[in-house]
Amino acid sequence: MSRYNMKIFIVEDEPMYAKLLDYTLSLNPDYEVKKFVSGKDCLDHLYLNPDLVTLDYYLPDISGDEVLKKIKKHNPNIAVIIVSGQEDIATAVKLLKKGAYDYVVKNEDVRERLLNIVGRIRENIRLKDEINTLKEEIGKKYEFNKVIIGQSEAIKKTFSLMEKAAASNITVSITGETGTGKELVAKAIHYQSDIKKYPLVAVNVAAIPHELIESELFGHEKGAFTGATSRRIGKFEQASKGTIFLDEISEMDETMQAKLLRVLQEKELTRVGGNSLIKIDARVIVATNKKLTEEMKKGNFREDLYYRLLGLPIHLEPLRNRGNDILIIAKHFLERFCENNKMKKLALSQNAQNKLSQYAFPGNVRELKATIELAAVMCNSDAIAAGDIHFNAVNPVDKLFEDNMTLKEYTNNIINVYLEKYNNDALLVAKKLDIGKSTVYRAKKKNKFDT
Repeated sequence: MSRYNMKIFIVEDEPMYAKLLDYTLSLNPDYEVKKFVSGKDCLDHLYLNPDLVTLDYYLPDISGDEVLKKIKKHNPNIAVIIVSGQEDIATAVKLLKKGAYDYVVKNEDVRERLLNIVGRIRENIRLKDEINTLKEEIGKKYEFNKVIIGQSEAIKKTFSLMEKAAASNITVSITGETGTGKELVAKAIHYQSDIKKYPLVAVNVAAIPHELIESELFGHEKGAFTGATSRRIGKFEQASKGTIFLDEISEMDETMQAKLLRVLQEKELTRVGGNSLIKIDARVIVATNKKLTEEMKKGNFREDLYYRLLGLPIHLEPLRNRGNDILIIAKHFLERFCENNKMKKLALSQNAQNKLSQYAFPGNVRELKATIELAAVMCNSDAIAAGDIHFNAVNPVDKLFEDNMTLKEYTNNIINVYLEKYNNDALLVAKKLDIGKSTVYRAKKKNKFDT
């Protein structure tokens, strides 16, 4: 029987009406219908796990209220349609609040209405099955050995820690250089855990302007500030029962750090402009490419928040420290790129392997992927040669001295790079570079006139 077929129980003590409902629903070959004349008889057969129960509200042995309650206790996913001879709005509202899917009155329209309702329920079941199948596929996609590829001791240690993280709801802090795969690790932990059916909500803290981060994380009420035309649910609420992933947590300003600390301690929040306390139950995973211990010493990160977020620490080693993993990952990327682009299979020549092994990969796995894909496109034979491999990373120091400039010009360039990085936040740039804000404003003004 197809999963999209439906198992339906009809609970009706009136023989004529039971026959009518049975005939109406059995016209559809996808509906498997069973009839019961009492509430007890229906409850005794719940082990058969029906998808739907049509329930006469006035039964001779047990009230419709009680049967509905016991069905929902057995399995809250069973849809229950109340069928009643009376059009009682108050009773209908009460039953809907208790979990009934709909309330149908026994009249001349009952057949058409019942078929429409059952059709909607069947479609909902189909969609839920598709979602569950998709989640299973996502879970397989994010199996640890598919997310992080390699055989080095560093990676074996990472796998072990990821397994421990997935087996509990402990807070996880992931560190590592840019391009090492911190977000992939966070996703793998979520999708291999018991809460994988609930949302994973990712937030890049560095990408959100400081004045908007509180609203983004905690939400806001209508009229909380200019432009707040409606209530907005924040990321913590969206991640209810699931996982919230805070990437680049080190970029959060001190004021917001204090607010985040309170939320994590109290497990409740207040939306911006609101007064109601909202309970939160999301698992927290954070990541950063900076050393938070050093940020604490500089006064950029709160010590109490650091210990609140530390939880289970997972450090991702840079690719240059992972030995032969470079070639293992390179071959994986090459095979996948050729397959996705319907290209013939390519190999890596020994000279190409030597060239890859001797390179430091400052951009880590992300850079290796880009390098391999470009090499596959440039290759004119069955094997990628050393000459097909091009490293595009630029040493910042070499780049800095490409042109002959004055010290003042170098300084202005550095400041403007930081301004671009931190969304033109002059005060933050002054703090990051440990210089006066007037110096930043002058460089900003100079750049404006130059362009």
